[in-house]
Amino acid sequence: MKHSTLIAALLCLLMGALARAETYQLVTEEWAPYNYRENEHITGMATEVVRAIMTLTGDDFEISMRPSMRASRVLHTQPRTIMYSMFRTPEREPLFKWVGPIAEESIYPYQLAAAAQPIHTLEQLLHTPRITTRHAGLVPTMLASMGFDNLDTSATESEQLYRMLLAGRTEVIIGDTDAGVAYYSRLLGIAPGTLKRVPIELYRSSLYIAFSRDSDDDLVANWARALEHMRDTGELTRIQRRYERRDDQ
Repeated sequence: MKHSTLIAALLCLLMGALARAETYQLVTEEWAPYNYRENEHITGMATEVVRAIMTLTGDDFEISMRPSMRASRVLHTQPRTIMYSMFRTPEREPLFKWVGPIAEESIYPYQLAAAAQPIHTLEQLLHTPRITTRHAGLVPTMLASMGFDNLDTSATESEQLYRMLLAGRTEVIIGDTDAGVAYYSRLLGIAPGTLKRVPIELYRSSLYIAFSRDSDDDLVANWARALEHMRDTGELTRIQRRYERRDDQ
């Protein structure tokens, strides 16, 4: 047996022996391409990472998908809860225990490439007649704190953002990373070159797995070691690359 294979096998046995007997609820939200439902199956880059971690630790927690605000509420209020994937912000830092990062991502505005008034500066963006984002969550809260008073928060699902933009019902959409925009472009059949990224990075942070504060420290440490093992062996990178954005948007 190769040395690296032996180490991986021993790691699995060790973590399986240390796996917690109690059950944790594992929740996520619809946010492609990191966590989303496809043919009634919960999948995505972060989902693959979480499942691979549980293979190493010997855990077998069932994943349930909840609406965004409901998933966050469960994490805030119910014991022994794990949620992925979450941006680790200064405000959230003391509220949870963290394992990660899974990936580092940025959020940019998008408009139609054929828009009559291309946007290049933050000042232009602030004075755009209408910017559409999802109705709740980190992004609309962040934009409001930056002084945007032109927000349309009527969209309850990501797909609505793109349909509204294509239909001319909004000038700009904000809500997904570049990988997310590529995913929804493929899903909705949006031709390459139709959408244009506005060159203003509004947010940049890393995606993590969050544990409720009552979670067992040994469980959190086991997940952290498993993720580091995936990073060291290249498995994390292999999963990430399967979901990288295409450069045709």
